[in-house]
Amino acid sequence: MATSRTHACMRKLASLSNLMNSKPRSAFGSSFRRWVSVKSDEHEDFTEELSKGVRFAAVWGNGDYGRLGLGNLQSEWRPKPIPPSAFDNQSLKEIACGGAHTLFLTERGDVYATGLNDFGQLGISNSQNYSTEPIRVSGILKEVIKISAGYHHSAAITVDGELYMWGKNANGQLGLGKKAEKIVPVPCKVECLDGVTIKTASLAFEHSIAVTDKGAVLSWGGGESGRLGHGHESSILGFQKVSSEYTPRLIKGLDGVKVKSVSAGMLHSACICENGSVYFFGEKDLGKWGFGKAKSATIPSTINTVPFSEEVACGGYHTCIITNGGELYTWGSNENGCLGIGCTDMAYSPERVQGPLLTQTVSKVSCGWKHTAAISGKGGNIYTWGWGGSNGTFKEDGHSPGGQLGQGDDVDYIEPILVEFHNSVKALQVSCGFNHTAAIFEYLSE
Repeated sequence: MATSRTHACMRKLASLSNLMNSKPRSAFGSSFRRWVSVKSDEHEDFTEELSKGVRFAAVWGNGDYGRLGLGNLQSEWRPKPIPPSAFDNQSLKEIACGGAHTLFLTERGDVYATGLNDFGQLGISNSQNYSTEPIRVSGILKEVIKISAGYHHSAAITVDGELYMWGKNANGQLGLGKKAEKIVPVPCKVECLDGVTIKTASLAFEHSIAVTDKGAVLSWGGGESGRLGHGHESSILGFQKVSSEYTPRLIKGLDGVKVKSVSAGMLHSACICENGSVYFFGEKDLGKWGFGKAKSATIPSTINTVPFSEEVACGGYHTCIITNGGELYTWGSNENGCLGIGCTDMAYSPERVQGPLLTQTVSKVSCGWKHTAAISGKGGNIYTWGWGGSNGTFKEDGHSPGGQLGQGDDVDYIEPILVEFHNSVKALQVSCGFNHTAAIFEYLSE
């Protein structure tokens, strides 16, 4: 019976994939807006034979280097499901989008990766430069419970709190020590954390940050702009000041604070403690980060203008938080409307996200380079806004467009817009990469 349901699931996912495989056309070249016509009834037979509770991935956006995991280099302008056969017919638990690669975590604790592998970020050795389909990451012998993807590096946390990292290590972002290789193409345990239980981690462009089971926060990697939270300089070696940390270092400015979640952005980081306070550190031009126009934040500083907070997400140069009441606030750079506040003006302090999310609660949020995605609390619907285009190209396949908002075009949206998908599924998690997006969906009824 289970095998029959699995085969039915695969057939229906394949059916939806075929229906959604229409490609955008531009009559006057790639510099013009591209549009895709999507019929409202094209999802109707998608879940006819799926079992209740099945969890699967759908992806959309730039397809360069196979980051979408669909077996090709095409971009997708609407959510397109990945067949469960790509993951040995397992349900998925988590997804993480990096710069040009994507990680998947299955219910059994296996990690799969797809996309660009120029710095070993897929964890499959450096024998190939990219993969267009998910490949199982070997080398982690224990069950994995959490994953994270940075721009060129990746991480996994095992069931007993061990941290494994791989990919680019030019600035120490893997935490493996100063003598470690600059490229680590397979998972490597962060040995200096033996005896420390890691609960969650977040990776960005050149730095990493993690939280222990005690609520302590560690950071490492490139420390430019104070994004590690250790002050103006990260450490001193001899008489030479350096800006990188090559092993995880405790953030002293958070001593006595029990942190429950963290997020790493391009040049900044943020965390939320158990009492709901938001701490921020990074980019010296703090007009962008929620403190007004003067205050420094090379060490953790609190943001006192928002209510009790539950979740934080950092993007390229913007930040979002969800309050305990499900309200979504945002601030920072507002290029392409990535703040979702109805304009493109920079926000120097937290503002409510506008549009339909003003009247709905929000359960999850993710920030990409210049786009944002959120899941509504009750319906499990995905809303996106911000940058809708792409500057990505793949030299062996020519121009590859964007579509990371999943709206069927490459238009920028300054307020949240509903991403259309089947009404018998709900989104459980969403992740934004540089210019692609992915989500985990669950089928609701048989």
